[in-house]
Amino acid sequence: MLLRITVKPNAKADEVLLQTDGGILVKIKAPPVDGKANKYLEEFIAKWLGIAKSRVSVAKGTTNTHKTLAIDIEEQMLKSRLRELNPDVI
Repeated sequence: MLLRITVKPNAKADEVLLQTDGGILVKIKAPPVDGKANKYLEEFIAKWLGIAKSRVSVAKGTTNTHKTLAIDIEEQMLKSRLRELNPDVI
């Protein structure tokens, strides 16, 4: 499954936010240096979803704040996790 997100590196804390327009903002503490933020992002999303980190990868946007993640997960499981953030949006 592909998931489009916006990433904000160098954040004070790691968090996933569902915006009112339906967009997903992921704040991560890692700096955008030498691909470290992408690796950290993959690990953080995997942990947040409760899946193995090998099931998450940055498919597009490795050098951009707008990214597409390839996640090996059932759509319903992902929607359920996102619904926990804001039941009114999804």
